[in-house]
Order: sequence, then C-alpha cells, then structure tokens
Amino acid sequence: MFRRALLLTALVAGAGVAQSALPPALPTLQPVPPPASVPALRGTFAPLPAGPLLPGPLAPSVSPATASSPVTAALSPFSPRDPLYARQWNLAAIRMPQAWALWQAQKTLSPVTVAVLDTGHVASPELAGRVFGGYDFVSDPARAGDGGGRDRDASAVGQFAYHGEVIANLIGAAHDGRGMAGINPRARIVHVRVADVNGEIAPQDLIDGLRWAAGLSVPGVPSNPNPARVLNLSLFADFIPLTGCDARIQKAVDEVTARGALVVVGAGNDGRDASGYSPAGCRGVLTVTSVDGAGQRPGYANWGRTVSLGAPGGDPAHGVVASSVSGVGGERDPNGTSFAAPHVSGVASLLLSVRPGLTRATLSSLLTRQVTPFVAGRCDADPRRTCGTGLLNAEAALKAALALPPVPKP
Repeated sequence: MFRRALLLTALVAGAGVAQSALPPALPTLQPVPPPASVPALRGTFAPLPAGPLLPGPLAPSVSPATASSPVTAALSPFSPRDPLYARQWNLAAIRMPQAWALWQAQKTLSPVTVAVLDTGHVASPELAGRVFGGYDFVSDPARAGDGGGRDRDASAVGQFAYHGEVIANLIGAAHDGRGMAGINPRARIVHVRVADVNGEIAPQDLIDGLRWAAGLSVPGVPSNPNPARVLNLSLFADFIPLTGCDARIQKAVDEVTARGALVVVGAGNDGRDASGYSPAGCRGVLTVTSVDGAGQRPGYANWGRTVSLGAPGGDPAHGVVASSVSGVGGERDPNGTSFAAPHVSGVASLLLSVRPGLTRATLSSLLTRQVTPFVAGRCDADPRRTCGTGLLNAEAALKAALALPPVPKP
C-alpha cells in the first residue's frame, strides 16, 4: 500500500507508534520522476489493431456456454495479448485465465463501478473511456498540493501519484494488445482522492470519501452520480493510534455496507497484526493481505484474525508488474498489500457483472469461501500469523456465482 497511509512501508510517528518500535524499513516504490523524464506511454505500446479495444462477449478461443449449462469445464483458458501479460504471474496465481474463459462465455455482462479511494486520477491509456467523475476529498489546502482544498478535480498530485493509477490498472486495464491485462477490462473506475501530497490520509477525509463513493450524501459536496458497488481502500488512516478500528471510521463503514457496497481493504505492510489499523481492523470489510509467488506471506505483510484472505502482492525481489505512465518504459513492479487488495476488488466486479443481484454478504462469502488453500494449510510457519481463509481463486468464485440463480439488482 502507500508509504504512509498508502501502505508502502513502515508506520509513521504521526500514526501513534514510536519509530523505535517499528520493524526495519521496507523497500518502497520509487517516487514519480520529474514530468520531463516521464516516458510517453504510447511509445511503449505496440500499435493497436483495427476494431474495438475492449473484448467482445466471446474470445476467439472460447466456445459459448449453452443456455442450459452456463458453467462448463470445456472452456479453454483465455490469455490476453497485452505484452506485459506474460510477466503477470499474479494473474495465473488466482486462476484468471480460467475465470476469463467463463466470464467471456456469458451472453450478458452488466456494467460495474469500482471506486478507488487513493491518491487520485492519473490519465492512463489503460482505462480510456471508463473513468467517471471522481472527487478530491483532501480538505487541508496545505496538504493537498494542488493549490486548494476539496473540489471536483480528483487528479493525483506528488511523488505518490502513481499509487492509485497502478491500483486502478490492476482492477480494470483493457485487454487491448497494449501494456498490461487488468482483471475486469470492462470495469468503470471512479477515483476518490483521499491521500494528500505526502501520502497521508486524514480520518475525516477518508470518512467522507467512503460515504460519497457509495452514493451517500456528504455536506458541501455534490452527490456522486456514479455510486460504486465495490470500494478499494489500499490504505490506512493517519493521525490516529494503531490500537483498533477508529469508531468514526467504523460508523462510515457500517453506513456504506448497509447500502450494499463491498469495502475491500489492504491489510498493511508492517509485519504486524492488522486488527490495529483503520479500516483493516474494522467490522464488515474484506481485509486482504499479500502472498508471494510461492503462495506464502512476505515478511512485510500484516496478518491476523481480521484478515479475510490473501492475494498476490509480491515481495521486494518479485513484484506485481503493472502499466504506469510514471515508470521506466511505462511499467512498474511494486510490492505490497496495496496491490493485493485490487485483485479482490477486480474479481468482485467480475462476479457482479454476471450476477448484479448479488448482495454484499453473498459476494463476500463467495470471495472468502471459494479459495485455494494455502500450502500445508497455512501462509506462514507461525500459526498465529494467519492470512484468512486461503488464496483468492477467481475461477472458483465465478463458477460459484454462476451456479446461483439470477436475482434482480438490489
């Protein structure tokens, strides 16, 4: 996640923990270079073929499922032709090729909006035409870095601007023969800026961003015309003690989940019990920790009873490859629970696209029960350092969702 509230490295003193009590600092993502040195992403992509950028309802290698049997084992795994896909080990780990085959075989796919509460919007070609009006909730002009406080411009500012960009791309990058492959290439993204120029997040900014993202009213802010069914929070709130879920944030989570939205949260990157963090330690959220290429918990990843499941977050030697206009050659390979959480958010949006009537509780159950067991039944040699029910399994979750009878959208 971020360096501070963005879950990239160790905690900061402002979070209520003495620096001497923290584990050694972990490798972080590199800051965004000066604008003059940022490569043009179009220069790193192969030319696009003629035709639509988004995949059609069926992939050429996939046979449509029959109306009487929407779930079938006869479908061949689908492999996008995006050049970074061959290095996206994280997608094979959660069985995305098999899930895509099932997904593309469906005759009807509903649009799903995912809110990314993070550093804000970066104009990524991976999401062209699928980013909808967001909002900047950083209330303190001195910390906003954009010359003002809250406003309609959700653009990312500062050295951590890429953080929200990478998370959004993991969720929804197009399958278009350029860059990377996202989990749901049809996902609609709403950027909700809650992190300031230093990567810190004030509790009230997070609370208001949560409410607005789900379509609830926030005083002094116009209503959100694109409420999200899934909210991705690869962050934790600063300026409060790390002793449990903050009561104000819990109240906001309760209001959002009562509206039917699924809140997906990164566990944190301090090698500690996630229950002390807000919102990772809150009730009603899906808290996601990292696993590495071997399916085990990296040393940085938070753990504990509030963790719901694991997903690929990589380790310092083997990160999660993603497109980024700020990276050398138009890519980055970060690691952290920040990048584990959007795997769950992306798969959640896939399930909602085929079964838009899923309730939040059913969606949460599908994601946490239809999992791949950890090797030897655990993610860590220490049985206290638990990682939830298992490793995210997109294929199993999608199969289980398709086996449910369709119900009207709530």
